[in-house]
Amino acid sequence: MRGEATPRLREALEDDIVAGRLKPGQRLDEVGLAERFDVSRTPIREALIQLAASGMVEIRPRRGAFVALLGPRELIESFELMAEIEAACGRLAARRMTADDRAAMQAAHADCARAVAAGDRETYYAENARFHGAIYAATGNRILAAEAVRHQRLLQPYRRLQLRVARRMDASFAEHQGILEALLEGQGDLAAERLRAHVLVQGERFLNLISALQDEADALARAG
Repeated sequence: MRGEATPRLREALEDDIVAGRLKPGQRLDEVGLAERFDVSRTPIREALIQLAASGMVEIRPRRGAFVALLGPRELIESFELMAEIEAACGRLAARRMTADDRAAMQAAHADCARAVAAGDRETYYAENARFHGAIYAATGNRILAAEAVRHQRLLQPYRRLQLRVARRMDASFAEHQGILEALLEGQGDLAAERLRAHVLVQGERFLNLISALQDEADALARAG
């Protein structure tokens, strides 16, 4: 039973982190989680160890487990890596996409447009991930697509925070439009360039992200 429970618990906790229900830097209380999922602490501990191996959780000696909180340098380096992965995906997708891939990108983009029109950040956040996922799938390279998905999930809590910045959702959608146009026209290098710029956090965008992270940390401190 324990071995069966651990993957389910890991997936549930990973979903909570990606969805923002568990915040970067938040302590993960084993007792509370065991009560929530109606299991012993052992499978909870095993699930946290697995999440730590994937980089989503940090286990601190004598302090417990926390949702991973990247420092400024780690954030920059992680977004740089993600930007290069996305650029590679765009370059391949522009050459290899099928009619189904094209339709999936356009459908996700249309759903993003509806979310922007409604001012619905949460829906946009989900559809944004679907849009990028459609690009990964269109590469025809399963290993690259899997790595893109893995890194995307690691950075989702931070990408979610970016959307809280004023007008960022509108800017993100406009960037998607340019990316989609390049992909549909088969311009791989242009798609790669636009995806790289879309993902990178530099200058004011980086400062805004750090500010949003500080606000989250302050909120956690008040709650604690």
